[in-house]
Amino acid sequence: MSEEVLTQVEDGILIVTINRPEAKNAMNKAAAEGIAAAMDRLDADDDLRVAILTGAGGTFCSGMDLKGFLRGESPSIEGRGFGGITQQGPSKPLIAAVEGYALAGGMELMISCDLVVANKDAKFGIPEAKRGLAAAAGGLMKLPDLIPPKIAMELALTGDFIDATRAYELGLVNRVVEGSALDAAKELAAKINENGPLAVRVSKQIVDQSRGWSLEERWDEQAKLLPKVFMSEDAREGAAAFAEKRKPNWKGK
Repeated sequence: MSEEVLTQVEDGILIVTINRPEAKNAMNKAAAEGIAAAMDRLDADDDLRVAILTGAGGTFCSGMDLKGFLRGESPSIEGRGFGGITQQGPSKPLIAAVEGYALAGGMELMISCDLVVANKDAKFGIPEAKRGLAAAAGGLMKLPDLIPPKIAMELALTGDFIDATRAYELGLVNRVVEGSALDAAKELAAKINENGPLAVRVSKQIVDQSRGWSLEERWDEQAKLLPKVFMSEDAREGAAAFAEKRKPNWKGK
């Protein structure tokens, strides 16, 4: 694991920290590789249920490392995209904990996470056009699906920032907090951890994939995925635990 990405585990939560505070956590190749490796670890380890992506030093991510760009370095991973997640993320839930700025590729990292918790002073934007570039790591394609298209167009063409309150109003952020975004993200992750891991994973998969399903195929596509949940050991355990008024003992099977 690169020193530019730090990981720690707390109660089944994998905390992944972009550790380039001197560069406002600008994304370079090593950091992208580190995040991708952390996502592999998340999906491979049954003891890990959810991950949090955050940044060191009070900034989430300021985007692509332009010095690396000028050297010809790409902060993308083939098949996964910018920062190791914008094109293909993990199968388990990923929460962004945003302090400070999530700009350009940093905002694209954020919107590639399943849930977002932000400090009230956080700022967001895709200012690439101001530098003669474009938000090529998914921002131009994903934002019109997440917020009103005309607002997405404004963000793309002006490069202006929005604050955490506006991001919450638009539905880009789940929770805005006064204090530590990481602490609040841990609380949200703990709520997810209480639930059946197989049910959580399949629910995430359906929410993600169903946006690409036509009205005619939605029920058929969902029906292909749900049997693994309803026929699982966890489904029986959940029902038994409810009847016996105890906490379930999930196995993820």
